[in-house]
Amino acid sequence: MTANFRDGGRLPAAFLTPGSSSFLDFLSDHAPEQLPGNRPLPPVKGPVEAPHGTTIVALTFDGGVVLAGDRRATMGHMIAQRDIEKVFPADEYSAVGIAGTAGLAVELVKLFQLELEHFEKVEGDTLSLEGKANRLSAMIRGNLGMAMQGLAVIPLFAGWDVERSRGRIFSYDVTGGRSEEHGFAAVGSGSIFARGALKKLHREDLTEERAATVAIQALYDAADDDSATGGPDLTRRIFPIISVITGDGHRRLPEAEVSELARAVLDGRLQLPNGPQAPVL
Repeated sequence: MTANFRDGGRLPAAFLTPGSSSFLDFLSDHAPEQLPGNRPLPPVKGPVEAPHGTTIVALTFDGGVVLAGDRRATMGHMIAQRDIEKVFPADEYSAVGIAGTAGLAVELVKLFQLELEHFEKVEGDTLSLEGKANRLSAMIRGNLGMAMQGLAVIPLFAGWDVERSRGRIFSYDVTGGRSEEHGFAAVGSGSIFARGALKKLHREDLTEERAATVAIQALYDAADDDSATGGPDLTRRIFPIISVITGDGHRRLPEAEVSELARAVLDGRLQLPNGPQAPVL
């Protein structure tokens, strides 16, 4: 944000006056033009063409939650990028995955990260997971104008609830409407196919490794039926981004570990092209 400095380089009074613990509110008051949803767009006919991120999945396991995303971005019928990152840590105990207009989505995530960091510095404490989910909802609502022009951002938010000692998942719509998902969730163009895989493979007693494998299976199924979703690419060594959040905090699985899991999934598909079946109970 650009500021007008006075008195020999001192910060303006706005930066020194106690106020809201929300950085979003501060920006709205003192530099509203910096918010993504307030930036004017040139007049266009029809939806704006821009790179879009696609499929994100999340599922809980015994001790935490996994959030994963494929690496493809598309623009119309073209592949705009093969190795985009769509899953980011929000803070120590949460992460967010993005589907929708890639540029705006990444900017929204950075603003969300700053929002949580600002709250912690001002209040000396962290927001509850429910509070974080609500803050993200307000930010999405602020982008509604651009969403109506085809520049929608649809995130999937997951984290460890310190108070309840369990992983939780929240999904959103373009208006900022928030829903808590139980067990698993998927967003993006391949979500209907990914959700089918999650539905048959998810179990509450999954281990962390099994949960990560289920996430890869779901993304593989999405890529199998949705051209906008990219599956594991052994030739280019491009694999899904997988974040794991537990009571110990957030960590991104190393590429070597994801590569090994992805290769095991692909080897299994040589025997069962449609993937593993749900166990008979």
